[in-house]
Amino acid sequence: MPLTVLLPNAPSGSGYGDPDSAAAPSSSPLSPSGYPTGIVAPRACSSKPRTMQSLVNPRALAPVAPLAVYLQSMSYVDVRMRWKKDASFDAVPVLSHARDLRPLASLARLLSPSPVPVSAVSKLGRSLETPDRRVTAFLRRFPAAFVESVGPQHNLPWFRLSDAAARLLREERDVFTARRADITGRLRRLVLMCPRRRLPLRVAQGMLWHLGIPEDYFKDPDHGIAQDGFQILTPGDGVICQDGDGDGRELGLIGDGKDQEMPLSVLQMNAMGKSGSLAQVPVPLFPSKGLRLKQKIKDWLEGFQMLPYVSPYEDFSHINRGSDVSEKRSVGVLHELLSLFVTCSAERRRLLCLRQHLGLPQKFHLVFERHPHVFYLLLKEKTCFAVLKEAYMAGGDTAIGEHPMLEVRKKYVELMEESREIIRSRRSGKPIELESKVSGSGDIEDCIEILS
Repeated sequence: MPLTVLLPNAPSGSGYGDPDSAAAPSSSPLSPSGYPTGIVAPRACSSKPRTMQSLVNPRALAPVAPLAVYLQSMSYVDVRMRWKKDASFDAVPVLSHARDLRPLASLARLLSPSPVPVSAVSKLGRSLETPDRRVTAFLRRFPAAFVESVGPQHNLPWFRLSDAAARLLREERDVFTARRADITGRLRRLVLMCPRRRLPLRVAQGMLWHLGIPEDYFKDPDHGIAQDGFQILTPGDGVICQDGDGDGRELGLIGDGKDQEMPLSVLQMNAMGKSGSLAQVPVPLFPSKGLRLKQKIKDWLEGFQMLPYVSPYEDFSHINRGSDVSEKRSVGVLHELLSLFVTCSAERRRLLCLRQHLGLPQKFHLVFERHPHVFYLLLKEKTCFAVLKEAYMAGGDTAIGEHPMLEVRKKYVELMEESREIIRSRRSGKPIELESKVSGSGDIEDCIEILS
């Protein structure tokens, strides 16, 4: 419809049409059109109708390409759960006494059946890693292994080995001599797990206790590591050593192990024993009593078992570090590592030095928390131990063989438990009960000497 604007004659002084005209006096003359002088009258609209022009010019639209939708999916499932105690592992003596077992055996090797002053070993608390670094107090905690007496001068304490501890030392040496090939073969497998087939000597030295090898294996020339296929490499031998934090020496295999066939891992031997094939290698699961998983974690765990298995002795450079296949390899490496140890367990912080040499991720310690059906974290006296469940819950249905040194370690634990009974009897004033607790003719005399 055409738009027509009609403006009536504005009265004098009304100010219509110009704001400034409102201030004009009422006596201003009017023009013939009825508006004040100086004000132009609006032009009348034409009677011819006009159509409103469109604000948008019509044009042809270009064809629009279909939208591409990018969906990013992640396979990571947070399965880290709160730690739950398992009393069955706390009841294993060789695990519950693991913290004191190593310094006790180390002190037994330093002492002799003849009394020596405590000053000979009192300053070795840091290297022995005794609790609170007080060697004298530690020796007095185990009177069944260390017999205390008064020295000839200044009433200083002197200590010697008990007969039972001396027999254990001889038995330990005899077991290593008889089963040397089996025990040193575990160290060989550890070196073969390294991509470079080498391991810094200081790192290998720290693993000797867990592998059941004497701690003077590299220092005493009588052991002859060459007969076991090992050699110590130094930077001056024309080889490149990558031990930047230590003295540069590395433990390697004679011939770098190039001509040696890679062994099968424990998981592969389990798969061969059950299915006779290596097409699928699952990880044995052993749920603890009362440990429940969410449904999404159960679904993820079923898919995790179907993933390809990469042996710790194989090349892993083609694996994506953030994939589930890489995580399954980490589980397999830690599973194989713990299966080589005497008690199939180790203090978790001691495994950190192996991360770079075994090709493990930065936070590989979280694997123990993400797989509670494979590993158990034993918390004992502010110390965390990683335990392989298969070694204690599988019974005979596993390829993990018993370590030759395990029986010797159990006898050390028996000495520790006997020491507790000796101290308890001394406090109660009943030394006669010691005759039924201690075996051997010389041990009773040792206990009487302690109580006097």
